[in-house]
Amino acid sequence: MLKQFFNKGILEAGCDEAGRGCLAGPVIAAAVIFPEGFEHSLLDDSKKLSHTQRNKLRHIIEQNALTWSVGMANNQEIDDINILNASFLAMHRAISNLKVKAERLIIDGNRFNPYKDVPYDCIVKGDGKYQSIAAASILAKTHRDTLMEKLDSEYPNYHWKQNKGYPTKLHRKGIQDYGLSPYHRRSFKLLEKQLQLF
Repeated sequence: MLKQFFNKGILEAGCDEAGRGCLAGPVIAAAVIFPEGFEHSLLDDSKKLSHTQRNKLRHIIEQNALTWSVGMANNQEIDDINILNASFLAMHRAISNLKVKAERLIIDGNRFNPYKDVPYDCIVKGDGKYQSIAAASILAKTHRDTLMEKLDSEYPNYHWKQNKGYPTKLHRKGIQDYGLSPYHRRSFKLLEKQLQLF
């Protein structure tokens, strides 16, 4: 069972992101503040859940959170400032969109760029330890998956509906056969043997 809070008695937002290892699309982050007393037995790190479980929990989280938000940094921003900084930028955007101001942040991972004057704690593998970070991981993943499925209808040659932009063989074959889409991250190693793509 995940813990409810890292810092009890304050408005604590859990933050996580999805899409750092993808070749295409944005990195999307989420921030979630739960009311005291919220629990759900299925809630866990998004990577441990099935597609169906994640989508079921997405609705539960969005209905029961005190406030939640997602933010993104697009592929051009990723290329400009690197994926780590773009992940922090997406988190900052998610935090800034919360309808209730967080008094403290708990961040999945071991690094973070401070957001304004809000104190924070970095927690390695926090998405498997704390409810709000697990919920943020689920919202980030499901919102990003939905977006990549929409982009797949625009650019079907890369099979994003199945791979969500991650570096699968079919995705890389699409890049090799059809070149790059406007959503590809040009600063990433897009092919096993990097060719001149642009």
